[in-house]
Amino acid sequence: MKSIVILVSGRGSNMEAIVRAAIPGARIAAVISNRPDAAGLQFAAAQGIATAVVDHQAYPERAAFDTALAAAIDAHAPDLVVLAGFMRVLTDAFVRHYEGRLLNIHPSLLPAFPGLHTHRRALQAGVRVHGATVHFVTAELDCGPVVVQAAVPVLDGDSEDSLAARVLAEEHRIYPQAVRWFVDGRLRIDGNRVILRDEAAPAPALRVPALESGR
Repeated sequence: MKSIVILVSGRGSNMEAIVRAAIPGARIAAVISNRPDAAGLQFAAAQGIATAVVDHQAYPERAAFDTALAAAIDAHAPDLVVLAGFMRVLTDAFVRHYEGRLLNIHPSLLPAFPGLHTHRRALQAGVRVHGATVHFVTAELDCGPVVVQAAVPVLDGDSEDSLAARVLAEEHRIYPQAVRWFVDGRLRIDGNRVILRDEAAPAPALRVPALESGR
């Protein structure tokens, strides 16, 4: 059973999608927020999931907050940490601590439109296709290895809200899928790429080369 901790800052709709997916072999150990008023905490508590708050406003420095946040996460010994609308930029030390087991979802087809206001920027750029990306988190913001992406058309007359709603529906589909792949052991990071192992294929065996004789 894989233990998962999910971080939210607001309503946590992607967290809800993951919880509702009831992924076999996964247990949502806790939902943690940096905001005491995050609506996602109420949903998690109603599902019987442990919740906690590490209020970033109580810490004068980002590093101190990240240290406290890591301690709250590690209390649950997670195999995977999932960022689901967690609106804090994390320090390099925090990211390194969870390297290879820290997932995020971003509302654009990375590497296009990293950072904030992605839907507005997509409309301003006049792109015809937009979407969402699940990726492993690295020290460089929104630049980690891509796990899965989903695309939606940009329609004539789209507003930020209408485009965001269409992208969000795809986020709710692909994020639980990415978590399921992680839980099933199907994801392998190869440089800046993620290799998805065939579900039917056995895990590759470790080959130990024979020792040469000393002749």
